[in-house]
Amino acid sequence: MKTRAVVAAPFDGSAEHPTPARTRRVFGAGNRLPARWAGRSDFVLLDTDFGWGHHFIHTWLAWLEDDARCERVHVVALLQHPPTRADLARAHAASTAPSLVQALVAAWPALTPNLHALSFDNGRVNLLLAFGPPGMLLRELRCSVDAFFLHGTAACDSRFIQALARRAAPGATVAGDGVDVNLQQHLRSAGFVVQTAHHPPDQPFTTAVWAPRFSARGLAMPAPRPPAAAVVVGAGLAGAAVAQALHQRGWQVQVWDELARPAMAASGNPGGIFHGSLHAQDGPHARLLRAAALQATRCLQPLLRSAAVVGSAAGLLRLSSSPLRGMQALLDEQGLPPEFVSAMGVEEASELAGVALPGPAWLYPGGGWLAPPSLVEHGLMGLAFCGQRHVAALRPCLAGWQLLGATGDVLAETAVLVLANAGDAQRLLAPWGAAAWPLRHSRGQISGFSPASTASSLQPHLRLPLAGDGYALPLQDGTLLFGASASVDDPDPTVRDADHQHNLQRLARLSGLQPDAGPGLWGRVAWRLQSDDRLPVAGPVPSRVMSDHPLFDQARRLPRADGLFVCTALGGRGITWAPLLGELLAAQICGTPLPLEQSLLDAIDPGRWLVRAARRQTE
Repeated sequence: MKTRAVVAAPFDGSAEHPTPARTRRVFGAGNRLPARWAGRSDFVLLDTDFGWGHHFIHTWLAWLEDDARCERVHVVALLQHPPTRADLARAHAASTAPSLVQALVAAWPALTPNLHALSFDNGRVNLLLAFGPPGMLLRELRCSVDAFFLHGTAACDSRFIQALARRAAPGATVAGDGVDVNLQQHLRSAGFVVQTAHHPPDQPFTTAVWAPRFSARGLAMPAPRPPAAAVVVGAGLAGAAVAQALHQRGWQVQVWDELARPAMAASGNPGGIFHGSLHAQDGPHARLLRAAALQATRCLQPLLRSAAVVGSAAGLLRLSSSPLRGMQALLDEQGLPPEFVSAMGVEEASELAGVALPGPAWLYPGGGWLAPPSLVEHGLMGLAFCGQRHVAALRPCLAGWQLLGATGDVLAETAVLVLANAGDAQRLLAPWGAAAWPLRHSRGQISGFSPASTASSLQPHLRLPLAGDGYALPLQDGTLLFGASASVDDPDPTVRDADHQHNLQRLARLSGLQPDAGPGLWGRVAWRLQSDDRLPVAGPVPSRVMSDHPLFDQARRLPRADGLFVCTALGGRGITWAPLLGELLAAQICGTPLPLEQSLLDAIDPGRWLVRAARRQTE
């Protein structure tokens, strides 16, 4: 499905905005807040029209002022025409909560047709923005909603109300603007009981509660799970991202790895790049990488700017095989903003890069490079790491899952288990009926040139990381890192001169740089795991009890093994993928709103090949 460009809302300063008193009287009291979120670990609201964000700011303020508030509040907000960052600031110029407004404006995302997961107050206040047509986006959302703020033009559409009902948690409430008879009838038809139509002088409104006479057979939303204990197997980029996301939600997490220290395998390279992607058809691969890149920018830029992680978030250039005119036409067609990507002519791009480039390039201002070991170290900070732990097998138990040693001894029991241990995840899952994923290991050798270790110098100096046919990036100590070679099913761990020559040739084509192949040249070998469709394998593991029922012709409908999750096959884009996948798995485990559209979840689902095989059998 090709997504539509996002069109910003116009701002003229004349529109009236809701006051805190009105938000609390209509949407707060109408949903029996703050009483209903008291004592909860997580509470989810859905606002059908985010507008200029005033309801969100007022709700955030009410949450802060409530001593009995829930631990975390999640607001899912639909918005067809989002404001620009500058207009958002102007709309809140007279706000009585300037610090909250400042945080919202600073975090406001690029206007791309995605879900945008924003986090405030150390993860205790979460805003999931959905930019685009509300009806289309609502069908893509995976969330279980406790309270609805119902207003906007879509609110009186019967299909829209039915879609809301399918996302209602038990006992969910609705507060809606006005007392429209059609709206109330749509609510009743969808399974809501319209309790009271309030008529204060300034603002009549409707309330309702979800109380269906029967449960429709459909796609189940994630079940809420309070914080508990979890084990993550694998201490690379994927495992560290999942573990950190769970830890931030209050979970007690142990991270296991076969090696003595974290990030000793593919995540041990001294540098790697992260950036978005752009394709003419804007299919699932491009949309997923755009979502991942935007999340990576949100998570990584603060760490890089504060030097908590080694690297740079100053942008990245990716060479294009198309002329500048064609590049600009593609941008115009897709409506992607320059905050995400822009087209650069050869002279402008060369000036930014600091070297003479062979052609035009895409500039990803939110991209950059970092040292994966430092990101993993930061992600595991404060967590229990257990090295040299070999898990020979898994076994279900009353508590959840047992991790077994080589002699069958029980190493640990856990209610939630996440396998982020590359190809070894498939070995552990095979005895439990998991279908084999089409994965392959690719040997990659990177090359590095350190002028400081030789009498040689490298001029000119590369300023920004480059990507295209290979990649190159400048490390902080002046080393130029470039590569990487790729050879499937190649077990050779030695650094090979032939691969150095291959990397040097690609570097010369990419940037014109030609370092000496002398004592300043060094390399490292690691193995990347990649699926046949070049997308990660991430999510709850399908149950061994499968069915040929027609409902299971989609990955989203497959039965799942309770408490068992996987995050693997990140390929050569591990830095880009990891922040999004960490948040996704944590949300799936906790039962909070998922930061990806359902169609994109299907694209990375561990059961997608089961569905494809079943479809082939029926053709």
